[in-house]
Amino acid sequence: MTSLVLAFDYGERRIGIATANPLTATATPLTTVLVRNGIPDWVAIDHCIADWAPAELIVGQPPKRDNKKILAAIANFVQELQNRYKLPVNTVDESLTSRAAEAMLAAQRRGGIRKKRTRKGDIDKHAACFIAERWMAKTKQNA
Repeated sequence: MTSLVLAFDYGERRIGIATANPLTATATPLTTVLVRNGIPDWVAIDHCIADWAPAELIVGQPPKRDNKKILAAIANFVQELQNRYKLPVNTVDESLTSRAAEAMLAAQRRGGIRKKRTRKGDIDKHAACFIAERWMAKTKQNA
């Protein structure tokens, strides 16, 4: 298995980013970066890559039946990640990760664990955690 991994939940307005440690099988929400006019904030992503020095990058991939525009944007994002950072980039099914993150955060708020209001960026970076966890589970199965 590899060392630290960064997982990305790509969206048309924001990209949620999480760290993942395959040795401990844990994922932690990191940050959210903006996407403006279809262009991710590469400076912010550069900082994440430099700060965390991941061995691999994981990007959530929606089902093929989803909007062709977002599928093309994600394919371009994956290619640009490979070109910029020269790291392995893998994709994993992201079906319902945003909904799972939203439900988890809402339950935490109802239970008093989370005091602050849930923002969309919170959902995105937690969805990236679910993407990382799916990737780790898939990697473990294939080992």
